This record gives sequence, C-alpha cells and structure tokens, in this order.
Amino acid sequence: MNNLSQKIFNLLKKKKLKISFAESCTGGLLSSTITSVSGSSKIFTLGLVAYSNLSKIKILKVPKKIIKKYGSVSKQVCLAMVKSVSKIGKTNISVSLTGIAGPSGGSKKKSVGLVYIGIKKGRKIKIVKYLFKNKGRAYIRKTAVNKSLKLILSTLK
Repeated sequence: MNNLSQKIFNLLKKKKLKISFAESCTGGLLSSTITSVSGSSKIFTLGLVAYSNLSKIKILKVPKKIIKKYGSVSKQVCLAMVKSVSKIGKTNISVSLTGIAGPSGGSKKKSVGLVYIGIKKGRKIKIVKYLFKNKGRAYIRKTAVNKSLKLILSTLK
C-alpha cells in the first residue's frame, strides 16, 4: 500500500492538488496510509471518520432521509459524503468510503464485505460498489483502502 501512497503523493504534489477523505468502515485507515508518506501535509487536507449515522448527518450533512431510505451503506450516502468532504476540505480530489466490514452487520440485502467508494475530482464524481470476500474485518478494511488508492491513482492519470 505504501508504494501506492507514495505514487499518489508524487502525482498530487506535481499537479499541485489537495486531497481529503470521509471514511466510515475504514475508520481512518485511508488517512493513516496517506499520512505515512513523509511530506503528506503538502497534499492532504483532512480525513474525517464519520462512523455513526449521527456523525454522517451532523458533520457531513448527509440528509437523514437518505440514510433512512437507502441505509448508511449505499451509493446515495457515499455520494453525499464525498460531496460534503469536498466542500469541507476545499480540495480538488475527495474520497468517501462506507461499507460493512463485519463480522456482523450484514443482511440478505447487504452482506458483509459490501463497500462503496466515492471519488470526486473537480465536478466529476464516480461511485464504485465492491463486494469483497468475507475474509474478516481487517481484510475488508485493508482491501477497501487498497481499492481507494488504486481509484485515486487512476483518477490522477
């Protein structure tokens, strides 16, 4: 993962871009991965961990009705999170993650390993849905971060 973080850092620095994150299921792991790169303060503005629905509503201004209608792990919530963190961080690139890391919390409709990753660059927004194998909480969180890094990289190229 660190190699990807370094590549992202180099590209962001070269392009003079700033990045921010809104994380739920990864609990700050994405922010931690980026800040493990020396000099990351030049490109990383903020990482918010909005773990509870209340924090998504209060801090990220995700409308309560969206969470009620679609659930906190949904394309709609992921979209609201990425738009909001982009405004809060005033960044060129923003990323949001929401998902079910397990081992509990899954259902027939939404199983453990379901993760939505949103990426916003300028006015373009992309929301990607993943269903990772249920190989444990740590695996799902690390895989979600890895996919996020790859998404960031492909968006920058």
